Amino acid sequence: MEALSCKRSKQTSSLPPSAQSIRCLGCQTLHSLSTATGDAARSTTQEFRLDISKKKTEAKDLCRSLRRKLPFNTTTPPPQNTPCASLRGEPRPGRRALVCGVSYKKQKHELKGSALDVSKMSALLLDNFRFPQESVLVLAEEDGHPPPTRENIEEGLRWLVRGIRPGDSLVFYFSGHGKRQREEVAGDEIDGFDETICPVDFEENGMIVDNFINRAIVRPLVPGVTLHAIIDSCHSGTILDLPYVCDARGEWEDNSPPSGAYKGTKGGKAICFSACEDFQLAADTTLFSSDKEMTGAMTITFINAIKESQERNEKISYKGIMDAMRHSIKQAGKSGGIFAGIRRRFHRRILQDPLLSSTEKFNTSTHFSL
Repeated sequence: MEALSCKRSKQTSSLPPSAQSIRCLGCQTLHSLSTATGDAARSTTQEFRLDISKKKTEAKDLCRSLRRKLPFNTTTPPPQNTPCASLRGEPRPGRRALVCGVSYKKQKHELKGSALDVSKMSALLLDNFRFPQESVLVLAEEDGHPPPTRENIEEGLRWLVRGIRPGDSLVFYFSGHGKRQREEVAGDEIDGFDETICPVDFEENGMIVDNFINRAIVRPLVPGVTLHAIIDSCHSGTILDLPYVCDARGEWEDNSPPSGAYKGTKGGKAICFSACEDFQLAADTTLFSSDKEMTGAMTITFINAIKESQERNEKISYKGIMDAMRHSIKQAGKSGGIFAGIRRRFHRRILQDPLLSSTEKFNTSTHFSL
């Protein structure tokens, strides 16, 4: 059925096909319809309908054009500053791990090795230490994982210790940039500097400082819970602010803050493998890969030490891991390949010495396990 609009009331009324007149329901005016007027009205209505149809066709054509330009199976990425839903879930008891790898894609400080680091570390946890897949939370810029933003990493750290109970084994792994800055609290650091890790959005939203990491995942540890942190970044030596560090001879040194602030746990144990000393830089390299793939020197030597011992059906100790890492990195350093880029940039020789730290002194000949 066609329609006619009243010029006075602006109200539209239905127009029966054979009507000679029509009363506007808005103003009650009786409109007389001559055949010509009716034909004109009907013609106008038909033109209006044709115009609508034309616009619908144009809209459909535009949608098809846009779909052709988009990549196949495109999905909307999660908002960069919103923690993903999986981070807020209740973790299963037992083994769990937070694995973070930051590549800083399309940024001036992009890293080539972090993506492979995450893949290899995840495989080590799943295949060699039988971590349940649903208990390994990965934050990365690849493979559809939640992005390693500051908010997501901080939420991930809280997830790691949520609902912990005696017997739980926790792992925090980070591959990315690390920096150092003047201490936030006077007397909090022996050297006067806080160590930091850099999320993908650190230039906009800031870095994550060692003080926060200590409060988030070290202080909450209750008796019977053990945390292992593996941090592959520059200046990562005391990134967890643990009270004791182990030197190359296997002797423990006091790393407690001059202020006397407590940096320990509620009875649990935290152990950290760091890529280098606080004043050193960590390197990416292709020297440990037969395919010449870029990886973090610390990550690949850590994984190789464990896998090689397992292939020999031997148990490896904490000291064994540290000795193997130091030896491999030292040999690579002699070849010039691993540190060549660093030396060219800073005009001096920089060695990378992995560091072991802990909330308590222990015998480093103890067998390593997760």
